[in-house]
Amino acid sequence: MSGEHGYNHTPHSQAALAADSVVAVVVTRHRPELLVRSLTAMAEQTHPIAHLVVVDNGPDERTRAVVAACALPTTYLPSWHNLGGAGGFALGMLHALAMGAHWVWLGDDDGHAADGHVLATLMDTARRHQLAVVSPVVADQADPDRLAFPLRRGLRWHRGRSALGDQELLSGIASFFNGALFRADTLDVVGVPDLRLFIRGDEVEMHRRVVRSGLSFGTCLRAVYVHPNGRDEFKPMLGGWLHAQDPEDSVKRYYTYRNRGYLFGQRGMRLIGALEVFRFGWYFLISKRDPSGFTEWLRLVRLGRRERFYRAPSVTNNSHNSSISAHSAQPTE
Repeated sequence: MSGEHGYNHTPHSQAALAADSVVAVVVTRHRPELLVRSLTAMAEQTHPIAHLVVVDNGPDERTRAVVAACALPTTYLPSWHNLGGAGGFALGMLHALAMGAHWVWLGDDDGHAADGHVLATLMDTARRHQLAVVSPVVADQADPDRLAFPLRRGLRWHRGRSALGDQELLSGIASFFNGALFRADTLDVVGVPDLRLFIRGDEVEMHRRVVRSGLSFGTCLRAVYVHPNGRDEFKPMLGGWLHAQDPEDSVKRYYTYRNRGYLFGQRGMRLIGALEVFRFGWYFLISKRDPSGFTEWLRLVRLGRRERFYRAPSVTNNSHNSSISAHSAQPTE
C-alpha cells in the first residue's frame, strides 16, 4: 500500500529506465475478468516490458488483485474520479513518461495481443520504418479473419483483414488505443489524449494530431490485437460505400455524436465535417426513417462544436455518488 487511496505492486526505483525501455499502459473499469487476459498477454510478450501501469477508473479490490498477480513489475493507479478512456490513458501515459519510458505501449482491458510476438514485431517495424507510432491490426476476437471495427481506405470501408492486402505496413492508418506503440518523444510533439472527450472520439482526435504533426505512423499487418466485435455500431449505406455510427447505448451515443461535433470543427477535419451532415442526414432520414434521431444528432453535434463538454446524464464524477450529474448543470441552449 502507498497511502489510503494508492497501491503500487512493484515500486520502481528513482533511476531512469534502461535505454529502449517499454512501459505498457492499460485503462480499466469494473472488468477484472477481462483484465486478466489482457495482462496475461502482456506478460507473455517475448520483448521485455520494463513496467506496466494500470489506471483503474472504478477502483475495487478485485481489479487490485488482478494487477498484483501480474508477472510484470506493475503500478496500480486508482482514480476515484472517473476519467474515462481519454483521461485514463492521459494519466497512464504521463506516468510512463515520468518514469523515463522510451516507448509507451497502450492496451485495453477488453482486448489483448493475439500472441507473444506482437510487441517485438511492432518494435521491429517501428525501428526499420522509423515510425513515431505503429499499431497492430485490430481483429475480431471471435473471428480473427475479420476486423473488430470497419476500416476506411479512400472511400471504401472494409470489414475483413484480407482486404488490407499482403504488404507489411499500411502507412497513415492506425488504431491508437488497442495495442499501439508510441515513441516517447512522439508524445512531446502530439501530447496525450484530451480528458474533456471522456470516451468516444478521443482516439480520432489523437490521430488528427499525429497527422497534423507530420510524423510517420502506420499499421503493421504482421501484428494482431484482438478485441470484441465493434462493427455492429457501424451501419452500412449505399451498398457499403458509406457507414454511419449509431450506438444502441444512449451514453455511448451521447459521447459519440457530441465529440464528433467537436472533432469535425477542427483544422484538418472540416471538409469531412461538412460531409457528416449529408451522411447522417441520409442515414437517419432515408435509411432509418428516424427524423427525431437526426434532430438529436444535430443537437449533440452542436454541443461539441460549442465545446460544451458536460458529462452525459448517467455519468457521475466520483465513486461516492455525492456529485450531481454534470449534464444537469448545462446552460440552457
